[in-house]
Amino acid sequence: MTQSRRMSLIEAITNVAVGYALAVATQIIVFPWFGLHASLGDNLALGAVFVGISLLRSYALRRLFERWTHL
Repeated sequence: MTQSRRMSLIEAITNVAVGYALAVATQIIVFPWFGLHASLGDNLALGAVFVGISLLRSYALRRLFERWTHL
């Protein structure tokens, strides 16, 4: 069974949303261990940048693997 582009996007968004929450929480905990002190706003903004990149990566890889299954 193939996955539609829409479902690929929904899966990628869900994956990235969960990843965003985990990443921001991790940044808040781990950054101070390395002497990095960012405000909550900075952590949220940095997380948002990585969310955009991760969303594009997840969607592109899903579509690539979907294409490969039909060769």
